[in-house]
Amino acid sequence: MVASISTAPPPPVAAKPAAAGVNGQTEVYYPESDGKPMADNTRQFRYIVTIHNGIADLFAGDPNVFVAGDLLWYPVEGSNTIRVAPDVMVVFGRPPGDRGSYLQWKEENIPPQVVFEVLSPGNTFAEMTNKLRFYDRYGVEEYYLYDPDNGELSGWLRTARGLEEIPEMEGWVSPRLGIRFALDGRDLALFRPDGTRFETYTEVRAQLARERQRAEEERQRAERLAEQLRALGIDPDRL
Repeated sequence: MVASISTAPPPPVAAKPAAAGVNGQTEVYYPESDGKPMADNTRQFRYIVTIHNGIADLFAGDPNVFVAGDLLWYPVEGSNTIRVAPDVMVVFGRPPGDRGSYLQWKEENIPPQVVFEVLSPGNTFAEMTNKLRFYDRYGVEEYYLYDPDNGELSGWLRTARGLEEIPEMEGWVSPRLGIRFALDGRDLALFRPDGTRFETYTEVRAQLARERQRAEEERQRAERLAEQLRALGIDPDRL
């Protein structure tokens, strides 16, 4: 989901009375939802999950990389209207784990270095312009945008002048992630540093189903062997 920068108070469904903070000051409430769905259609959802799972798997076990999908990022303490929810974001220098939102001032003030957005038909030029400005202003180093309907892939890299568009994305390798970008026809293809391609959501589900089937077959085979041993008067639990 490509969400525009919120410039209005949180929606009523997320509203919560302000609480008195230290020295009587009003404590700011930071909603953990913007009331919008993660994806507007199944195609967008599949790509978001593929990107998120592929990167999370790439850095699995690394205690200094946080990967999240559709998580609200608040870069400025004291403002709950300056926020955005990237489809996927990657933060180097922060530990993995569950979060309701990404409150940057509680994360050693480290912004997401890499963000991904997957377009849906409802996204507008104004929304995309706001997204780019937001990421430029608040310190994103790499911003990648994919339009699955048109098969278009764009990217921006931070330079001394801010985020600047990458001239050619085909074959581009992310400086932070080490992954390679390509288009397979109109489909986005991402490759790990070892050259293997990110599995799609459907492929991951199929692989899990095959693994469950193999485990069940092994269990049944072990049970049959145990029954045969018992028929011979041998206790399999003593072997």
